[in-house]
Amino acid sequence: MIRADIRSKSFGPLQVLKNIRFEVKQGECLAILGPSGVGKSTLLRLVAGIDKGFEGSIQRPERIAFVFQEPTLLPWRSAIDNLLLVHEGLSREAAQAMLVRTGIADKADVYPGQMSLGQQRRLALARAFVGQPELLILDEPFVSLDDTTADQMLDLTADLLRDVRPAALLVTHDKREADRLATRMLQLSGKPASLGPVPQTFSGGRAYQSGRK
Repeated sequence: MIRADIRSKSFGPLQVLKNIRFEVKQGECLAILGPSGVGKSTLLRLVAGIDKGFEGSIQRPERIAFVFQEPTLLPWRSAIDNLLLVHEGLSREAAQAMLVRTGIADKADVYPGQMSLGQQRRLALARAFVGQPELLILDEPFVSLDDTTADQMLDLTADLLRDVRPAALLVTHDKREADRLATRMLQLSGKPASLGPVPQTFSGGRAYQSGRK
């Protein structure tokens, strides 16, 4: 479902990625770990086709969903309209069913600004999965959540991945998230950055708001 061969990605004279090759099949979730600033989000933009300025090739399916670090919802539309407006032909019944599945059925007519961060993150997941994506890209979707909410979101995401079975690419620098969701993982490191195995000593670098290390 995804085949990436990125020989080089540069911003002006600065090369940030080199010799990155991987494949992700349907039903697999590849976690890419690495510290902040190493180029993980740049890699995701290339895979998604948002940034086309690189040397190499990427094969991807047509139906792609992207869950960003921030929920990136339409603030002037209700929760259910955030699903209906993004997915042409989606029935209101199917949209409501996904809101039920993600635990925010009672928020269908509520605007994102009236929802907690955890509820907004649930809505972002609902918007991504309701379209039955062939490729799902997750860019640190659990950042800034407290322990309890993060654990609930990880469980929900794992369930949705099992049901929908997209080829999934997860970027994080919390190895515990990768352990919960990924079928395999690689580490992005170096300058310019390339992919390699995750060291046994890798412990990540992010704590949730509550301070869990």
